[in-house]
Amino acid sequence: MTTTLSHYLNDVRDNLRLDLSTEREVINELETHIEDRLQEIRQTGLSEEEAANNCVKLLGSAKLVARQIYEAHSQGSWRQALLASMPHLLFALLFALNWWQGIGWLSITLVLVLSIAIYGWWHGKPTWLFPWLGYSLLPVVVAGLPLLYLPKGWSWLAIVLYIPLALWLVYSIIVQTIKRDWLYSSLMLFPIPIIIGWFLAVELEGKFPEFSMQHLHDFAPWIGLSFLALAAAVATFIRLRQRWLKIAILVVSGLLTLTMVAYYADGRLSPTAFLVLMLVMLGLFLSPALIERKIRKREAITRGHL
Repeated sequence: MTTTLSHYLNDVRDNLRLDLSTEREVINELETHIEDRLQEIRQTGLSEEEAANNCVKLLGSAKLVARQIYEAHSQGSWRQALLASMPHLLFALLFALNWWQGIGWLSITLVLVLSIAIYGWWHGKPTWLFPWLGYSLLPVVVAGLPLLYLPKGWSWLAIVLYIPLALWLVYSIIVQTIKRDWLYSSLMLFPIPIIIGWFLAVELEGKFPEFSMQHLHDFAPWIGLSFLALAAAVATFIRLRQRWLKIAILVVSGLLTLTMVAYYADGRLSPTAFLVLMLVMLGLFLSPALIERKIRKREAITRGHL
């Protein structure tokens, strides 16, 4: 295959954003189609390079072809939608049924989340994995809470050490998931602003870890409802074909769910805190796209020097 067609296939592959097995199958089919078309064009008497250029023109833009292939293969099954929404449903049940009050149920849920996240990570990173990865980051968030209650002076030192390590861990996971698609990294980070919002609404009283149990008990049904809303949004995301609709459902549902948190928080979430959480949500949503762009630019420069 000529250099022109090899570059064309690479451009299609870079814009596919499908799982590896599907991508490999699609590229093989496209390569076979291109070779058949190239053979037909060669029979008109054109040179190899001229035939390749004409073939690329007939195929059309690599990005357009990739988008059409993506929309044909990006819709997940109902089974995948259920698996992807399952971690949100588990946490919805924890609060709707007041199981959060039992350390046993909490432990079982976290162990289950971590186990399934590890399983999915080592089995090809399927579409349903990414929400599970998001909840597997909860221990990282929880580990930072005691730092707020260290003696004055020590807390700042601990936070200075903790935040870079936590950010490095999250960044490392994002970089790995971006290799599939930055949108799935955003899906992974989807529940974090909601969890932070409820944490701020419940507030802390006294020394850590003495939460205001009454506040948490009062908010439990609405916390469960917010996780249920996240589950519905994720299931819809998996079933959609068009990429722009997937982006829209994440942004709109995230903002609406955060608004639900502020509404049911009964004034405990200040307008400033709500605005900051909105910005955090948008930042978490856009940061994977920016990181992916930076990585792709670096890879393009590297390929240019080879």
